[in-house]
Amino acid sequence: MGQRAVEQGVVAVGGLRRVRGLVAAYAVLSLVTLGVIVGLRKTAAVTDAVWVRGSIVAVTSVVMFGFARSAARGSARGLLRLRVMAAVMLVAIVVILVIPGDFPGWLKVEQGVCGVLLLGVVVLVSRKK
Repeated sequence: MGQRAVEQGVVAVGGLRRVRGLVAAYAVLSLVTLGVIVGLRKTAAVTDAVWVRGSIVAVTSVVMFGFARSAARGSARGLLRLRVMAAVMLVAIVVILVIPGDFPGWLKVEQGVCGVLLLGVVVLVSRKK
């Protein structure tokens, strides 16, 4: 990612743009979803579970973007934090997708897209150059 991370053989140089792009897309999608949740708050489409999940995903996506920026500047800690958070959120998304009933279909679709984006992040930050 940054020069130090590249020198340490942590991530291939080309992975930098892709990781930041994937995390940025995840953050934008998460924030847009939170906006939709706010817009639909008085409908049956937004339950307490939707509020909690949407808020957690939006906050963690912004934090993850900060970790990606830190890693891009060469921070090994930023890279480690990005690896851990992306993996944890990916597992949480898989759980959301397989739990029947708690979340509406539209949120599961959004979470599926987020999962694909985070899978890309996990793959890119986990392989050596």
